[in-house]
Amino acid sequence: MSDKQERHQVIREIVSAHAVASQEELRRQLVRRGWDVTQSTLSRDLRELRLARIPDGQGRARYSSPDHALGDDALARLERILPELLVSVEGVQVLVIARTMKSGAQPVAEALDQLEWGDVAGTIAGDDTVLIICRTTSGRERVLKKLRAYLRR
Repeated sequence: MSDKQERHQVIREIVSAHAVASQEELRRQLVRRGWDVTQSTLSRDLRELRLARIPDGQGRARYSSPDHALGDDALARLERILPELLVSVEGVQVLVIARTMKSGAQPVAEALDQLEWGDVAGTIAGDDTVLIICRTTSGRERVLKKLRAYLRR
């Protein structure tokens, strides 16, 4: 196993066992386990591992894997996270703008990408906003309808 693979395994173990809220906190945990990494290396590792800061239900955020934390089934994952994270949706031409709680955009975009809705060409996520690019305006309306159903829960 390469150093990088070993480091990735240690990162997975740390975020599974502890509520790690920041990169600096994770970096300190890594140092305790013998891995002194730079912030840029850690950022790259988090991106490669697809770890994102998601709300923990107590007003804080923690690093977690959307796939691991939310299960394997994309629809079930979406149905669990959207009512918690989705704040509003609006459509503009072939675009849907989905506003989420702080740090909620990445897990929402990941779940939407996993669903592979035919009307969706792709997503782009920031911290609290997901831009959903639809193939047509009628497709945008179908996506809006699906997402608005989660707002009513």
